[in-house]
Amino acid sequence: MTLNPSRWSFRSQCFAGFVVCVALVGFAIFSQFQWGLEPCPLCIFQRIAFAALALVLLVAGLHSPRGATGRRAYGVLALVPVLAGIAIAARHVWLTHLPANEVPACGPPLSFMMEANPLTDVIRQVLTGSGECARVDWTFLGLSMPAWSLLWFVLLGLLVLSAAFRRR
Repeated sequence: MTLNPSRWSFRSQCFAGFVVCVALVGFAIFSQFQWGLEPCPLCIFQRIAFAALALVLLVAGLHSPRGATGRRAYGVLALVPVLAGIAIAARHVWLTHLPANEVPACGPPLSFMMEANPLTDVIRQVLTGSGECARVDWTFLGLSMPAWSLLWFVLLGLLVLSAAFRRR
């Protein structure tokens, strides 16, 4: 097996993407419980997008269709959580770079919103962002956690495109 992921089989690429997604969600949970970094609503939605992508990649890797049509179908299906994750992470990164006087006011906790509002209203409120989403508590190599999430969504999107749409 070569070290170049673009040369791996469809199954290997899907399993590699699955492992990365699980590791990223695991790190997020570790940082929450070990380091006390409480996730904002946008962080939680990014975790959900990584988990959804992991699920699609796991099923695609287990199924591993031989035909190009099946691989492309899984590719399109995997692009849904990738694109949703990119949109959420990009919004989050944008909020972290706003000047302090332009940051939206903090909203109620996500648990309260889930109890008091329908799911569609909660999603709309969360995606409009609030003040707690603009706070940066952790950085690594100069990038915040939302910026790392955005980078990983882009890389995983490229992996999905390579796995699903390259000629074999």
